[in-house]
Amino acid sequence: MGRLRAKDRREQLLDTAALLFAQRGYARSTTAELAKAAGVTEPIIYRHFESKKDLFIALVERTATRTLELWAQRLADAKDAAERLRRLLGDNPMTLEETREPYLVMMQAITEVDDREIRKAVTSHFADLHGFLVKELRRAQAERRVLSRFSAEIIAWTLIHIGLGYGMLGALGVDGQGEDQAGHTVRELIERLLIGGEPGR
Repeated sequence: MGRLRAKDRREQLLDTAALLFAQRGYARSTTAELAKAAGVTEPIIYRHFESKKDLFIALVERTATRTLELWAQRLADAKDAAERLRRLLGDNPMTLEETREPYLVMMQAITEVDDREIRKAVTSHFADLHGFLVKELRRAQAERRVLSRFSAEIIAWTLIHIGLGYGMLGALGVDGQGEDQAGHTVRELIERLLIGGEPGR
C-alpha cells in the first residue's frame, strides 16, 4: 500500500483494527496481526498509537463521533420533534451497517478485559450518546410531544438500554427477537409509549 497522509493512515489503522477485533476479539489480536492486515510494519502503528489499548480507545472515541454525526445527518430534515425521535428509534447504531462492527467490538472487548482506561472511554462514549438523546427528548417535551412525567435523562437511558439489548440479541443471531406473532415490534411499542399515535405517523 502506498504512502498515506498521517490522518489517513490513522483512519486506515482504525478501520483495519475494527475488522480484526471483530474477527479475533480485542484480547486475542496482536499489533503484529494488525500490521500485517493493514499492510504496514509494526513501527508504523506505534507512530500513531502508543499501544493496542490506545488504538482501541481511539476506536471507541471515533465510533461515538461517527454515531453523533450520523444521527445529526438523519435528523436534519425532520419536520418536528416527534419525527426526530421516530428516526432516532430506527437508527440503533448497533444494527446500522455504518456503525455496527465497532459497537460489537466494544461490547466484546469489555467482557474480555478489565481496564480502567477502556471503561472510562466506554463510559464517556455512552455519556455523549445519552447527552444527544436528552437534548432531543427535552425538545420533544417542550413541544408537548413526549410526556414530562419522567425526566429526559431517564428516558434516554431507557432507550440506550433497549438499544443495547436489541443489538446484542441481533449479534447473537436470536431469530424473531423484538417481534411478536402478529408482526408488532419493540420499536412500535416504544414509539406508541413515547410519542403516541400510529407508528411511523
